[in-house]
Amino acid sequence: MTYHTPVLLRESVEGLDVRPDGIYVDVTFGGGGHSREILKRLTTGRLIAMDQDKDALANAPKDEHLILERGNFRFLRNFLAHNNCRKVNGILADLGVSSHHFDDATRGFTFQQNAPLDMRMNTESNLTAGQIINQYSEEQLQHIFRQYGEIENASRLSKVIVAERLKGSIKDTAQLVDVIKPCMPRGAENKYLAKVFQALRIEVNKELENLKALLQQSIELLDEGGRLVIITYHSLEDRLVKNFFKNGLFEGEAPKDIYGNRTVPFKQVNNKVIVPTDEEIAKNSRARSAKLRIGERIMQ
Repeated sequence: MTYHTPVLLRESVEGLDVRPDGIYVDVTFGGGGHSREILKRLTTGRLIAMDQDKDALANAPKDEHLILERGNFRFLRNFLAHNNCRKVNGILADLGVSSHHFDDATRGFTFQQNAPLDMRMNTESNLTAGQIINQYSEEQLQHIFRQYGEIENASRLSKVIVAERLKGSIKDTAQLVDVIKPCMPRGAENKYLAKVFQALRIEVNKELENLKALLQQSIELLDEGGRLVIITYHSLEDRLVKNFFKNGLFEGEAPKDIYGNRTVPFKQVNNKVIVPTDEEIAKNSRARSAKLRIGERIMQ
């Protein structure tokens, strides 16, 4: 079974504009598809790759230019310092869930097969989806379902879950699906479940907080002309990246200098978002929602 089919492979690696002697970072190593493509373009350069899932480490190719670390990219600055690296020429992040996570029936990432309510990308972290479902207050549940799933009836959904768990713990994905059936719009059940599972996964793995940390650190870590290449899979991520590249902020407008010029840390390489071709989607349906944005570091 393939660990993960890399999405927008050619477009993202070309977007890095790899120099043979440059230093690059793949913060979501996964199956190693993007990393292998970067390594092909290096002669004296280095690739520092990382992944928080220990399963990904088994995919490492033997290559003298590769350093593979286990860890969360929110700590990228620390990992680079550990490898005596202050500045890099490019950072690539393929966000979201790998095919491996969806296909592993024990991880609980999908409603299409029964599994414990886990959803941890790092299996050694503390918070699980089961703890959220069984221990969060009704207000907390409502917040994550509304904010991270953009679910219109988040209030009703939270009430149904809290009422059910009074009878006993909700233990697995099949039980959760059964419990929330009354909340699902008829004819759009799968879409609704995808939003519920997305919201839980984002909360378990602190995905948006981690993305913000990566984006903020990239300003400091990228050398002038260095590229930041981000593939997102839902509107919450893409909105953060889009606004960050445009304004250097997650919300609001970029500040202006005394001459009225906007001061931003990145130049957008692709003003129009890059999406997979119909041919790629036909080969890999999980690429359907992918969006690629590329920023180039500029110094003020």
